Amino acid sequence: MEDFIETVYFLENPEKNITKFATGTQLRYEDVIKEVFGVACINDLHMMLQYNKSFQTSICNSHGISEKKLTLDKILRVASKLDMLRLKKQLLNQQYDKIIDETHQEDDLPINRPFDATIKLQEGIFQWDDSNFSYNAVKPGA
Repeated sequence: MEDFIETVYFLENPEKNITKFATGTQLRYEDVIKEVFGVACINDLHMMLQYNKSFQTSICNSHGISEKKLTLDKILRVASKLDMLRLKKQLLNQQYDKIIDETHQEDDLPINRPFDATIKLQEGIFQWDDSNFSYNAVKPGA
């Protein structure tokens, strides 16, 4: 049996200025959708996209798109490498706020692994690397 690899998702509610990362398990079993969007489930997001005018407008403005191009993947999608780089930068900034110590360089400031050691992103499978506190692509067949 193959090991289960968690998919990491990026959620964004531009109306409330909330962004969050979550695993598939968290989306299924925790209140992540409710925390970010204020609705119980993904099906309710379809209704919000269809009928909530201020929500539609905030997404269109955030992404520079017209209402005709409004889709669920603008606010809930599988995270990308770029998303994870933004998360790393955010985590580093949080560490800087906690540790005001000139002996630390950006490269050696520890970041706790935010997800499982192996995750799935838009670009494929990634493995956590403790030496640089980030996820690196796993080569196929490796």
